[in-house]
Amino acid sequence: MNNPADPERALRIGMVSVSDRASAGVYQDQGLPALQSWFSTALSSAWIMETRLIPDDRASIEQALIELVDDARCDLVITTGGTGPARRDVTPEATLAVATKEMPGFGEQMRQISLQFVPTAILSRQVAVIRETTDHAALILNLPGQPKSIKETLEGLKDAAGQQIVSGIFAAVPYCIDLIGGPYIETHETVCKAFRPKSAVRPKS
Repeated sequence: MNNPADPERALRIGMVSVSDRASAGVYQDQGLPALQSWFSTALSSAWIMETRLIPDDRASIEQALIELVDDARCDLVITTGGTGPARRDVTPEATLAVATKEMPGFGEQMRQISLQFVPTAILSRQVAVIRETTDHAALILNLPGQPKSIKETLEGLKDAAGQQIVSGIFAAVPYCIDLIGGPYIETHETVCKAFRPKSAVRPKS
């Protein structure tokens, strides 16, 4: 396993957009640009990314997740799309198939955020898991496919004065990455304030 919360190593983020039509070139993918834009704004510590654009195919999704964790050694893997009730929506099944541990709180909070906007949020089936190998671990999160929903899910909801109304899921991600042996993640607090117990907070670099 990596040294706990290694501050010297850049965070490796795997980004997977799951879409039959975008992967076939029918229209331009929106998920990967939305993720890249948000992380460019939110993270103040070093990070690098690996991207995949794949169809709604369970075997392809499983393969991409395994490669990103086991071979590319990503610390965080985020998928967009394929989490609804339609027959071709199989991202949660593929995610659970490669998991070592389930992290149900993330999915619960994602639906709570989306319910602030649409009642159909209860149809979403996003999950979060940990995948572990003998010397590495990664957090895998399923996000919705729309750029607006991606931002809301990660960042949460704020009032007109900028005060947090509903916490986004990313507030809990840096400490989770600490606990599974990844690098120490720092954020721009005006976008997303990472929460850690006081004993786990390090002085600003």
